[in-house]
Amino acid sequence: MLEKFQCDLFVSMSFNQIFKEKTINLPRYKTINCHAGKLPFYRGRNILNWALINDEREFGITAHYVDTGIDTGDILVQKCYEINDDDTYASLLERAYVGCADVLCEAINLFKNGTPKGKSQSEIDAVGFYCSQRKSGDERLNFNQSSRDVFNFVRAISKPAVMARAMLNGYEMSINKVELIPNAPIYKGIAGAILAKDENGFLVKTADSFVRVVQWEFEGKFKIGDRFE
Repeated sequence: MLEKFQCDLFVSMSFNQIFKEKTINLPRYKTINCHAGKLPFYRGRNILNWALINDEREFGITAHYVDTGIDTGDILVQKCYEINDDDTYASLLERAYVGCADVLCEAINLFKNGTPKGKSQSEIDAVGFYCSQRKSGDERLNFNQSSRDVFNFVRAISKPAVMARAMLNGYEMSINKVELIPNAPIYKGIAGAILAKDENGFLVKTADSFVRVVQWEFEGKFKIGDRFE
């Protein structure tokens, strides 16, 4: 069916299926894909979420040839974008919408002069790595980790994603934003315990220090001393 269109190039973007080799090689210039990840790292799914969870200082957008692997084809264009502590999933997503269009347009323009040669991913790293798709249940927040890890996890799946979830007094709380406390001392305590409450939010003990929860949704009530499960 596709043969009748006699396409010069197939272009894939945000497609969640693996192409068959026959389809990949059907156009004259084969098939390219735009991936919001810094290949050969961050192959796979939900890359922007994982980049924040892993406390990356940048994320990449890559246009590459499609082969029979998952995000393993030769690279045509790759650009990197800074991540700072003000970034959330929403801000990275907005940047990626624009960046993917720019990178993909640049890659397509390379074909004006024939078939461009890509760069093998093995030249960058012989192994690289893959990220698995995030599924229901992965949003569970564990306060028994460092404050930095809690901060990164919450912002990685904040709106428009599912938000971090934790049980408190028999109700589920959705947490959209936490703040790091500058110079918070490191000390032992009960991770998940609510330490203080005020008009700006509430403090929760983590494995090393504590964080301030400032945006949340909750149908129940809670007080100082209550603990997240």
